[in-house]
Amino acid sequence: MDIHVSLFDDNANIRESLGELLRYTKGIFLTGLHADAMSVEDIIALERPQIVLMDIDMPGINGIEAVARIRKAAPGTLVIMLTVFEEAERVYAALQAGAMGYLLKSTPPDALIAAIREAHEGGAPMTPSIARKVLLQLHAPPSASADHGLNAREREVLQCLVDGLSYKMVGDKLGISINTVRSHIKHIYEKLHVRSNTEAVAKTINQRLLG
Repeated sequence: MDIHVSLFDDNANIRESLGELLRYTKGIFLTGLHADAMSVEDIIALERPQIVLMDIDMPGINGIEAVARIRKAAPGTLVIMLTVFEEAERVYAALQAGAMGYLLKSTPPDALIAAIREAHEGGAPMTPSIARKVLLQLHAPPSASADHGLNAREREVLQCLVDGLSYKMVGDKLGISINTVRSHIKHIYEKLHVRSNTEAVAKTINQRLLG
């Protein structure tokens, strides 16, 4: 039975070339090509892919946030990141969000197809250089100096995010308004150099910022 695959990438040339590869590969059924992930939950519900190939840098919401949405809406759908980004922080954030694999766009076509089949069979395909970064990151000692200049209140808010609290719950717990929570989170994003709750939490866990 064919493996149903959906692709998200805002680069038209890459999207079409990968679409051609998938469309004419035996054992693969291409369910759709998408330039953004703004309606990712609706797309997944309609196409019901088994595997999603997801870029990171896309308009609207990025691929890491899209992974988190997919995992929540369709836990059985497997996501492989397919991107140009090699930074350990992005790799870890993607895996933390629920990605089952991480490949660079330089991956040869035959290796990409093999990775799709590997994921479908229960594996977690990664470009070798990415796998090495993950291993190094896992074995790295905590950094005592990497607090990114967070003040005491911002650290409290960040801990609440790590604990999975909503903005309203954070406000209730700390006795501050939702607007104040949003202000603190904006400053946290700026100091951590992230763009979403998912990335902030992943970076916090990865760098052990809260001890």
